[in-house]
Amino acid sequence: MHQSVSFNQQICSPENALFSAISPASLYGYGVFTTIAIYNSKPFLWQKHWRRLSENALRLGIDLAEFSEDLAHQFLMQLIVENAVINGRARLTFFDQSAKGIWQTNSENKTSLLITTADFRPISDIKLTASPFSINSQSPLINIKSCNYLENLLAFEEAKKRNFNEAVRLNEKGEIASATMANIFWCKNNKIFTPSLETGCLAGTMREFLLENFEIAEVSEPIESLQNADEIFLTSAGIGIAKVATFENRKLESTKIADKFSNILHQVVNPKRK
Repeated sequence: MHQSVSFNQQICSPENALFSAISPASLYGYGVFTTIAIYNSKPFLWQKHWRRLSENALRLGIDLAEFSEDLAHQFLMQLIVENAVINGRARLTFFDQSAKGIWQTNSENKTSLLITTADFRPISDIKLTASPFSINSQSPLINIKSCNYLENLLAFEEAKKRNFNEAVRLNEKGEIASATMANIFWCKNNKIFTPSLETGCLAGTMREFLLENFEIAEVSEPIESLQNADEIFLTSAGIGIAKVATFENRKLESTKIADKFSNILHQVVNPKRK
């Protein structure tokens, strides 16, 4: 993480970004966040990220009345300048500070906004495995990027203990949903597939960007589809488009689709000047 953060409209050190320990955010994980790619000191797909943040906050009853899209964008740009970010990532987190839940307190602030920046996640030669921890596609938190992220972290850490650096999670029906920290795509016979939202996968902004610009089938498929895939790649704001080198120790030779998407992404974020 970079040296400074933005907390409730103020640039400060991480140590000074403090909020009440007795709040829905700290006690129950009541909060929503998004991670945004920064290219050439500009947030990528900002409007998609803000729309998802707003929709997620509404579903959880988090009040964003004090934070308009323009204000949040302004605070983010201030932090990008402060931390001299050229290419990297930013995380915007809205914490619920209101008086709700079992343990209540009189809080003056309904919602707090924390913005942090960092370099892109260093990731290469992805070794992917199947996680033993399933996703509940009927959970009330499905398609919400909430601060209650412990299941994802546990699945991620379990894979690392087995010498893998990512894991694909299935839903309760045995359908491919997502990786622990990213959306997943695979290719077979030059056709591209990704899990449908009905599987419980997150509606990632990079996922949406690819679906808008390429012919990709949204499907509900078992793990065998990955076992037979010619190519697998992961997408997120923090890693961009990342090729999977092995799945369950089976080496994947083809990377032509992932390379094509990476090249197009590079052209989008680095347009040639006339």
